[in-house]
Amino acid sequence: MSLFEEIKNGNESLALVGLGYVGMPIAVEFAKRGVKVIGYDLNAAKIEIYKSGVDPTHEVGDEVIKNTTVQFTSDESKLKEAKFHIVAVPTPVNDDHTPDLTPVEGASTILGRNLTKGSVVVFESTVYPGVTEDVCVPILERESGLKCGVDFKIGYSPERINPGDKVHRLNTIKKIVSGMDDETLDTVAKIYEIVVDAGVHRASSIKVAEAAKVIENSQRDINIAFMNELSIIFNKMGIDTKSVLEAAGTKWNFLNFRPGLVGGHCIGIDPYYLTYKAEMLGYHSQIILSGRRINDDMGKYIAENVVKNLIKAEKTVKGAKVAILGFTFKENCPDTRNSKVFDIVKELREYGIEPVITDPVADADEAKHLYGVEFTNEIKDMDAVILAVAHKEFSSYKMSDIDQLFGEGQKVLVDVKGILDRKEYEDVGYSYWRL
Repeated sequence: MSLFEEIKNGNESLALVGLGYVGMPIAVEFAKRGVKVIGYDLNAAKIEIYKSGVDPTHEVGDEVIKNTTVQFTSDESKLKEAKFHIVAVPTPVNDDHTPDLTPVEGASTILGRNLTKGSVVVFESTVYPGVTEDVCVPILERESGLKCGVDFKIGYSPERINPGDKVHRLNTIKKIVSGMDDETLDTVAKIYEIVVDAGVHRASSIKVAEAAKVIENSQRDINIAFMNELSIIFNKMGIDTKSVLEAAGTKWNFLNFRPGLVGGHCIGIDPYYLTYKAEMLGYHSQIILSGRRINDDMGKYIAENVVKNLIKAEKTVKGAKVAILGFTFKENCPDTRNSKVFDIVKELREYGIEPVITDPVADADEAKHLYGVEFTNEIKDMDAVILAVAHKEFSSYKMSDIDQLFGEGQKVLVDVKGILDRKEYEDVGYSYWRL
């Protein structure tokens, strides 16, 4: 009987290594389809939260976590009980924008110590082409004493989960799969087809699959950088960028991108993996890194325009009362990792402004740990308000709700995402600015 049949029939278990925004939904979906799943994470506190029936990621919901058959554990020896392993750990960058492979190397070390003969290991973490075979495999072999291609096989299937998105889910997005040989590819494809209703795309090699993932986010990054550059240009011209994009968007082949902050652990990071590998091969990226520079500077640009608008409104800049609504890297998602909203905070501090921050969705403990910031629910008497993240809670605000946030004098409103009606606010005297 093949490994796919063993997994499908419940004779063998599937393990997830890493239970964050990517790994946990995968584990839950496989369990929902009748697969025996071991969900491993070295963070014992996170495991206890899952065991208590709470979903801190908000990706599947507490009720689903409470009723799932996933065996949540921080005991790495439990991985010995599985024959198909999916590694879904983050791949961040260092302060100098070079890849930080520590999490994927650590996961490979743990898995290697517990790898058994006949296993298949599939990596989902976004990496530059070559990491799976050149970095992860040697670690797996060293720790297990097993030989890749003989005692165990490897594959790669890049994650495509979009945190906070309730439409584009694991089962509705076509999955890229790859394997070290035809037999492994077939096994990986069939096992993922258990949960991916949209089907799979069989890549011709592991490196092709790795490259496909890293360019998906690089493409989005470059397109958003173009929009951000346009917003800078149009702002100097006194033209509303959103109005321009709405007009241009009436053409059938105009790409629907919008300016904004580009953070998180995907779009704002993945391009650096590709450019790092290119540098190793002697090529210095021009377009990709140019786009990155623009996007990385947008927090500073927004803060500078807050200050300019405070001055226009005849407000004292130093010590001005400024509120920031939203701190996560994207709307309706609690994840604050690599949030570019913090760039706004840092730049405002350079002007002697200590902003207050509110975010009903964000993981407050994570924000305190990563950035040293604390949230408040008390927003009143402000000189300026920055609507930084389009959480549904903020998108539903009426003008009366916005009015209550301000004190005396002209109200300075910075609508980063452009979710409010510009004319409506300007007509009543607001100093309104958006990208």
